Amino acid sequence: MLRAAATAVLTVLIAAGVAGQAAAQTVRLAYVEGLSGPFAAVGQNILRHFQFAAELATSRQLAGPGISFEIVPFDNKGSPQESLTLLRAIADQGIRYVVQGQGSHVAIPLSEAIARHNERNPGQSIVYLNYAAIDPDLTNSKCSFWHFRFDAHSEMKMEALTDYMKDRPEIRNVYLLNQNYSHGHQTARFARELLARKRPDVKIVGEDLVPLGQVRDFSPYIAKIRAANADTIITGNWGTDLVLFVRAARDAGLTANMYTYYAGVIGTPTAMGASGADRVRQVSYWHPNIDKYPGEAIYDDFKKRFGEEWYTLASYTSVTMLAEAIKRAGSTDPLRVAFAMEGLKMPSLTGEIEMRAADHQLQQPLFISTFTKAGGAVRHDSEKTGYGFRTEKAIPTYVASTPTSCTMQRPAKP
Repeated sequence: MLRAAATAVLTVLIAAGVAGQAAAQTVRLAYVEGLSGPFAAVGQNILRHFQFAAELATSRQLAGPGISFEIVPFDNKGSPQESLTLLRAIADQGIRYVVQGQGSHVAIPLSEAIARHNERNPGQSIVYLNYAAIDPDLTNSKCSFWHFRFDAHSEMKMEALTDYMKDRPEIRNVYLLNQNYSHGHQTARFARELLARKRPDVKIVGEDLVPLGQVRDFSPYIAKIRAANADTIITGNWGTDLVLFVRAARDAGLTANMYTYYAGVIGTPTAMGASGADRVRQVSYWHPNIDKYPGEAIYDDFKKRFGEEWYTLASYTSVTMLAEAIKRAGSTDPLRVAFAMEGLKMPSLTGEIEMRAADHQLQQPLFISTFTKAGGAVRHDSEKTGYGFRTEKAIPTYVASTPTSCTMQRPAKP
């Protein structure tokens, strides 16, 4: 009898162990970015952001007990064609979530390819988490049920930036310098349209579109800006195209003020140094010196671990929102998770955020900040320069939001 009881207990324990093993799941996210080539420094840096976020989500069991997250890197070399080739390999490996953000020239064809794949393979659907590709079309005319954007798009950012600029009387002559692909075109277009509406007295005195990742010497552009007598530059450039530009401006002693989208991205604060102090501003959904910011420990931990800036909050936001959607869906199945994510509201490190159901565009506050000497409100400097970002204006979510023209086609709800 004792032996029978012991056997029964052992059977229960084994069954519980098997059930526990069955409940344990690893959610793999394919990180598709340029890990070589001109934008490799940004790609490698943000890869570490996502790995860090995945570790946090796993250790805190944000998706529920037994669910862990793993980032699987894929080098697309910054190429749309290479990204589509990699997508086939990702699908073959059974990876059901993709993260990408460096360049709308990649994001648009990738989103379209994922939608086609899901239509043809309904049992092997893939969800696309876009953390930084900000062409508005991705959540307007080209919106997709499978695509979720965690950055503010270009029109939202320019709306916020020009709201600040309209009250700056020193702005008279503006030069537009942007990259020659969809994001750069949109940045220039919205700058022209919104300045014309808000500050019709301001003149656009020049405009250039630079080949993406191909320019090594920006001095000819600096000469054109100076010849145009520009007092202000608006640029959506990022990565090496911004680093080399601000470095050339510094070396030439150009004193025009700069209004940017990406002055906080790796390498740019170092390139600016003291020359950018009180002259360079950025619009962003986050910077490390936001007043009463609750995520200071995360920022500090990343810097101590990697010796690099933690500036892509969307890496954390996208992984934590994915985890919350998995928990609410009670499943890691992409279709169920996608339905759980749309319309999802949750607290973030900058306040409450919402993944708008109509177009899958994250709704969040924005901030205008100035690069200035560290101290006081500037608790954290950037890249050990002694300079960091100070909030000039906080734009609440309802002001930063813009309408959408998305007409989304949804699959049947499970």
